[in-house]
Amino acid sequence: QINFVACQLFALLAAFWFRIYLGPSHASSAVRHAFATLFGIYFAVFCFGWYSIHLFVLVMMNYGIMNMASIPNIHRYSFVVAMGYLTLCHISRIYIFHYGILTTDFSGPLMIITQKITTLACQLHDGIGRQAEELTAEQNRLAVKTRPSLLEYLSYLLNFMSIIAGPCSNYKDYIAFIEGRHVHMKLLEVNWKQKGYDRLPDPSPTGAVMYKLCITLVSLILFLTLTKNFPMAYIIDNEFLDKTPFLSRLGYLYVVTQAAKPKYYFAWTLADAVNNAAGYGFSGVDERGSFRWDLLSNLNIWNIETATSFKMYIENWNIQTAAWLKRVCYDRAPRYPTALTFILSALWHGIYPGYYFTFLTGILITLASRAIRKNCRHYFLSSVPLKVAYDVITWVVTQLAVCYTVAPFVMLAVEPTVKFYKSMYFHMHILSIVVLLVLPIRPQAHSTREPQNQDVQNSVKRK
Repeated sequence: QINFVACQLFALLAAFWFRIYLGPSHASSAVRHAFATLFGIYFAVFCFGWYSIHLFVLVMMNYGIMNMASIPNIHRYSFVVAMGYLTLCHISRIYIFHYGILTTDFSGPLMIITQKITTLACQLHDGIGRQAEELTAEQNRLAVKTRPSLLEYLSYLLNFMSIIAGPCSNYKDYIAFIEGRHVHMKLLEVNWKQKGYDRLPDPSPTGAVMYKLCITLVSLILFLTLTKNFPMAYIIDNEFLDKTPFLSRLGYLYVVTQAAKPKYYFAWTLADAVNNAAGYGFSGVDERGSFRWDLLSNLNIWNIETATSFKMYIENWNIQTAAWLKRVCYDRAPRYPTALTFILSALWHGIYPGYYFTFLTGILITLASRAIRKNCRHYFLSSVPLKVAYDVITWVVTQLAVCYTVAPFVMLAVEPTVKFYKSMYFHMHILSIVVLLVLPIRPQAHSTREPQNQDVQNSVKRK
């Protein structure tokens, strides 16, 4: 963990240097690719020693697949090999680490590289192997039309900005950043001339980086003060269970779950700041005319803490992983997209039983919350007091449902998970099943295709 923090802080300094002295106006794309790749490899070896060989083996295996596999099957082969290798590494960790002992090991970077490999394979398949009318608007925008060179491929997967803690980004965005087209491309997407700019602006990420570093510092302080003092294991302590009423146990569950969050806030926000410091992560201009640097942000803390639905919570937690799951699974699944997406998420995280308890419970609660929202929410929109009451109730239920769902994710093993759910009387499972049995389930519209002329139709309507 010390190596992790040291590497990320050094990466932050290197990122500033990279933006200032190896910017697109000072260095060629090849030089920028090479520097980003070599530093990334160095960080991997420094942090993980000989275990880093797993990263390089997986990268080279899939580079061979990308160049030798047929385009109609490239995304399938890449997905099977990348997820298969990742799963084998997860299995091997069971024999190295005991239950409940999680260290910063090579599986974290391997998980990010797996996301990037499968993302690129799917986008390459969309760009070369499918017709434009078969793609959604987003798939068409992100489609990759040519196979990347070896240097581009290595730079995308192993660059120093994301190799330690991610996040995953789209290949076209990364290449545009290296080539110096990133900001211009994002400004064109938001039609920057209508925002009041006479010429192409040159936004600086310094303010965004400083803001995120402040969040990182606060998260670190909270981790050092709260996380150690409120361990999740205490929630299943026999003395605690015997002496504490059910409602008090629910309140303490919320507290220990909150105490477990700062380490994620710290790692993800610092990783976001590293990318921003290098000049990567610009996403356009908001409605107030301010520059946004949240293209690679992995969380929205305010939306997480104020979420009034399970869906809203998930969409703002580990955002880039949620986007990856949507692009490689949900949008491409012919049937049962929600269930398959949760199962893939569990498999990607590892093979600890707690992960599967969490994500299988997540399927049930997601379906139940969707049914409640679609059948009941419109009754509370007629007046402000009713809407406020609805928001307060759904906030409480959402936060407790999330705590109930993610507890096994922290506990990992079967025995503490079953003990925890018994102490909670399986109440969320039972309530979700009752909701699904009582409320009519309206079929969710799910399509892997959207007419490509939809944007044109929307434009005509706006005019």
